[in-house]
Amino acid sequence: MSSRLLLTRRIAQLLVGLFLYGFGIGMMLQAHIGVAPWDVLTQGVSAQTGWSFGLLTDVIGGLVLLLWIPIRQKPGIGTVVNVLLIGPSAQFALAVVPSQTRPLEQGILFAGGLALLAVATGLYIGARMGPGPRDGLMTGIHRRTGWPIWAVRTAIEVTVLAAGWLLGGSVGIGTVAFALLVGPMVNVTIPWLRVPDARGAVPVAHLPRTPGSPRPLIEPEVNR
Repeated sequence: MSSRLLLTRRIAQLLVGLFLYGFGIGMMLQAHIGVAPWDVLTQGVSAQTGWSFGLLTDVIGGLVLLLWIPIRQKPGIGTVVNVLLIGPSAQFALAVVPSQTRPLEQGILFAGGLALLAVATGLYIGARMGPGPRDGLMTGIHRRTGWPIWAVRTAIEVTVLAAGWLLGGSVGIGTVAFALLVGPMVNVTIPWLRVPDARGAVPVAHLPRTPGSPRPLIEPEVNR
């Protein structure tokens, strides 16, 4: 595949992946059985401020991006688009996906949102155009401190989950399901959807280990 076609595919994957990522978040929100830690925080801040979930997703993403400065983490084009696109797509999903209250429908909607999010993660990370602000914070702290990446991620997500819950965010079985399932799911979709470089190779240096993973993953840019 030519360099031009590869670039076109990367841009398309980035945009489609980020839109579907936000839409998947909206689906899980409408299931009302709990959401991912960062979305719990966004829900909590929304409950306290009255601002929309989509707007706050972008605002929090921008604030997290500012934290990259002291850890000398450099954003890519995908990082900026991430901050701008996921919030509106999540808000769009909240407008068009009906809210569910029956357990069966809630479970189906949440599972569909999680599956969509896993595919979307493979698409936008596979584009190789820069990590999301939240995972860039994680990888940046890891590089600056030498702490294990699993420990950094756990500390960040426990902190934002606790803060979001105290502010009124939704914590439930969906939160647990997300924590247990998203890793194995993206472990499949990221290699499957990754755009190869011009030679078709995947640099080994870009495949760090994640906790509990028997084989290396693409550089961790998941969960925004």
